[in-house]
Amino acid sequence: MQGLPPFHLAFPVTSLEDARAFYGRTLGCPEGRSSSHWIDFNFFGHQIVAHLAPDAGRHITNPVDGDDVPVPHFGVVLSLEDFDRLAARLKQAGVRFVIEPHVRFRGEVGEQATMFFRDPSGNALELKAFRDVGRLFSR
Repeated sequence: MQGLPPFHLAFPVTSLEDARAFYGRTLGCPEGRSSSHWIDFNFFGHQIVAHLAPDAGRHITNPVDGDDVPVPHFGVVLSLEDFDRLAARLKQAGVRFVIEPHVRFRGEVGEQATMFFRDPSGNALELKAFRDVGRLFSR
């Protein structure tokens, strides 16, 4: 396999139909296999699996650069152009942001565009972009 290997993440959702609508239609993630208890999605080349868990949900935050960042969360690093396009798409779809799209760590090594939002089950997602993705792990 060339490039980065795709990651796999399984996470709880309270409704498969809401997950299908949000990840499939709102985020534009193609659906893979599914059953009456789970759905696979192609999340920007990675496999995420929404598992039906009606009792899921707990919200914790951690302060980062002046924002209360939801923990746990997952996401992906996009190009700046894809980040801007997706932010516009989410706004148009009426998605409520936990943390609005903005640039954090401005002028520092870790400068990045970031946004946080929740899926219909309350799972937090962060999408981010770097001007230079080579600085993703820079200190």
